[in-house]
Amino acid sequence: MARFKGRSWVLAARMFPGRRPRSRRRERPEAAGRRSGSWLTTRSVAGQVFLLQLVIVLLLIAAASVALVLQVRHDATSEARHRSLAVAETFADAPGMPAALHSPHPTAVLQPLAEQARRESGVDFVVVINKNGIRYTHPKPNRIGKPFVGNIDKPLAGHPITETVHGTIGDVVQAVVPVTDSRGHVIGLVSSGITVSKVSGLANRQMPILIGAAGASLALATGGTALVSRRLRRQTHGLDPAEMTRMYEHHDAVLHSVREGVLIVDGDGRLMLANDEARRLLELPEHPEGRAVTELGLDPQMAKVLASGQVVSDEVLVAGDRLLAINNRPTDRDGGPPGSVATLRDSTELRALSGRAEVAQKHLKLLYDASVEIGTTLDVSRTAEELAQVAVGRFADFVTVDLAGPVLRGEEPLAVGGIEMCRAAVRGIRADDPFYPVGTRFSFVSSTPQARGFGSGRAAVEPDLREAHGWHAQDPEQTGVAIAYGVRSLVTVPLRARGVMLGMVSFWRMEENAPFEDDEIALAEELASHAAVCIDNARRYTREHTMAVTLQRSLLPRVLPEQSALDVAYRYLPAESGVGGDWFDVIPLPGARVALVVGDVVGHGLHAAATMGRLRTAVHNFSTLDLPPDELLSHLDDLVARIDQDDNTATFTAAGPEGTEGGGAGITGATCLYAIYDPVTRRCAMARAGHPPPAVVAPDGSVDFVDLPAGPPLGLGGLPFETAELELDEGSRLVLYTDGLIEDRRREIDVGLDLLRGALAHPGRTPDQTCADVLDAVLPARPTDDIALIVARTRVLGADRVASWDVPCDPASVSEVRAKVIRQLTEWGLEDLSFTAELVLSELITNAIRYAAGPIRVQLLRDRNLICEVSDTSSTSPHLRYAATTDEGGRGLFLVAQFAERWGTRYTTEGKVIWAELALP
Repeated sequence: MARFKGRSWVLAARMFPGRRPRSRRRERPEAAGRRSGSWLTTRSVAGQVFLLQLVIVLLLIAAASVALVLQVRHDATSEARHRSLAVAETFADAPGMPAALHSPHPTAVLQPLAEQARRESGVDFVVVINKNGIRYTHPKPNRIGKPFVGNIDKPLAGHPITETVHGTIGDVVQAVVPVTDSRGHVIGLVSSGITVSKVSGLANRQMPILIGAAGASLALATGGTALVSRRLRRQTHGLDPAEMTRMYEHHDAVLHSVREGVLIVDGDGRLMLANDEARRLLELPEHPEGRAVTELGLDPQMAKVLASGQVVSDEVLVAGDRLLAINNRPTDRDGGPPGSVATLRDSTELRALSGRAEVAQKHLKLLYDASVEIGTTLDVSRTAEELAQVAVGRFADFVTVDLAGPVLRGEEPLAVGGIEMCRAAVRGIRADDPFYPVGTRFSFVSSTPQARGFGSGRAAVEPDLREAHGWHAQDPEQTGVAIAYGVRSLVTVPLRARGVMLGMVSFWRMEENAPFEDDEIALAEELASHAAVCIDNARRYTREHTMAVTLQRSLLPRVLPEQSALDVAYRYLPAESGVGGDWFDVIPLPGARVALVVGDVVGHGLHAAATMGRLRTAVHNFSTLDLPPDELLSHLDDLVARIDQDDNTATFTAAGPEGTEGGGAGITGATCLYAIYDPVTRRCAMARAGHPPPAVVAPDGSVDFVDLPAGPPLGLGGLPFETAELELDEGSRLVLYTDGLIEDRRREIDVGLDLLRGALAHPGRTPDQTCADVLDAVLPARPTDDIALIVARTRVLGADRVASWDVPCDPASVSEVRAKVIRQLTEWGLEDLSFTAELVLSELITNAIRYAAGPIRVQLLRDRNLICEVSDTSSTSPHLRYAATTDEGGRGLFLVAQFAERWGTRYTTEGKVIWAELALP
């Protein structure tokens, strides 16, 4: 290293004779940062001289300015005092002043004279004052007669004074002199003064001259200082001697110590400097300085780059058995000497390592992307497509995924070999792939690598498919097409998760790419392992989803019952994911009435579907009791509370006191709307438990949401439910729905209600058309909850199909009622039912007269059946019993039950109604 000490400076002198080597700011970052203003820095001699001279000039100018301002102010103040005193004395000694002061109106005489004297003398005021200090004159007339501001003690004693005071016109310099009579007695005072602002103005008018003189002096001083500093900067390059010495030492040490070769070439292509590392990498001869680079025995491409001085960045060139990364830059930028400087770095080993690292990085990136892109859904086929998509173009040219048939149905494969497979996904770099299309079902031949891998659970590799005779046995015609297409290499990996073999994934490469090697099996297995877990999750979800859907569909009504009160249409749409607990029902009731039910169980899955089935069954059972809507919801609320209690008890038992295992469904929670429509009275009674209110569409198309008390959701308890009644015109549409129709994460519920109102406001449509239009207008883009919708158009049981009579509480009146019934049945053409109806009504009326109280009423309804109703005010319910052979009574209701299709009792606010339905002939 010692033999190169200081050589760079010597070579620079040889390259450019007559020029001293320049210090390049780029060699030292701290020097480069101050290059643009180096003559101002205090570290350089030039900067120190400049700043010192500049400070001296500024101090001199500041001192001169302050002195001049003080002198001007002092002179102006002194002049003001003398002038004020002269004016006051002159005016005080004026002839006639004593007479004016003794006159009856001194102000009238003296005010004009004082103002004239003020204007001619240039002072700001001339004031005449009596001995009591009261003004006789003043420039501002409103100040006359007011006390004078100033010292009058000495003037009253006969001594004139001058002072600075704050008067009525501001801060003033004023003089106060006495006025004496012929005997020398003081009879008054005269004051004259000038404002301080006017005095300051005299000094301010001198400031432009002062500032101009100071600026000129500063400019001259700065210019002279800058010239001197610039000369010093050129001589020292903005550095002090210690910095110059340190820069040289660092330059020489770095140049010959770095592990990079450094070459300096002049504009003629001659090597002027080469450090130790450059000599080693290029194997340069002895004393290469001064020789052309083309004569140093370098590789032609290397010599061309160095001699031309072209700009290159990290270009890899050959130098013997080495690969060198070269960077070349010109030196004549920013006014430097012509030539170029090159750096060399040995990248032979780095290239080999970087190649392997690059491959490993690509594999890691592929595995990371696979973890993100595979398993985005719980769909088996979609997950298989994602596996194929993520590997194509990055690991394989084509990917096929084959799954066992039961897996696609959510089931678990039972057989190990010979099971039927289904092609779930095919993806490649081209669209015209030579493989089985998606959906093809087949079985692997035992000699194929797929069959071996499926049976053993290990991956298999075929580097050259042209020699894979076992693979050809699968389908000679199809495999021949693949070979002709250019497919050459295969690695197939089983898809296994939780010990279950789900299928096989095959990675294929074309002949233009390198075949698969053994070290690539690990990557293929990692991809397959992650995909298998995702596929198994999707399979299990598919199984549970299928079970839940099957359960849910089995619990929902498959067909609507026949009834004449309403024309009903419905829609049920499950959510895109999961199975919810929405349900609906249409339940015929006695007396031609119909109950409409819609409800929603909170949550999704099997528990919600099972709970929905229990609630629907409970509603059917409670409806047979013919309860009012509010009472039915109360019973349903008790049932939900018991379901929650049972579920929590079961969870506690399974998980223990801490509840860490097992798990339960928690609080069920449900909403329900129950409505009963009577086609005879056109009355509709309804109640709801936390459910959205129903909509009523009038025949003219106007839409109203029923103002129905909400009530708490089922299972909360504590608050009663309320029933509301409204009368519906014939042809009105009653719309019941669940919250999934109007609620959406991307819109407010009010927006959903407005959309529903707009979709319903169209008269003349059938219920089915209304359902379709509502879903088209209101249905969210991606429903997150089940949707149940019922549209019921009301019908009316006309007066020609209803007959009623009041019955006196007299057994003799029964025969008269029987006669009216026979006549009505004859009028309806139902003579064949006369005997049965007469028998049934006789028994019901007789029981009412015997056991009930109050008015009795008989009503006949001709609907799908003949409905016979007898109402009274008693709340006692009759019971069917079997009479003994010796009993004289007790057979009435038994006969009614034998002849009627159905019979029963319902309670009203006035009492009860016993009804019986007779089948029409």
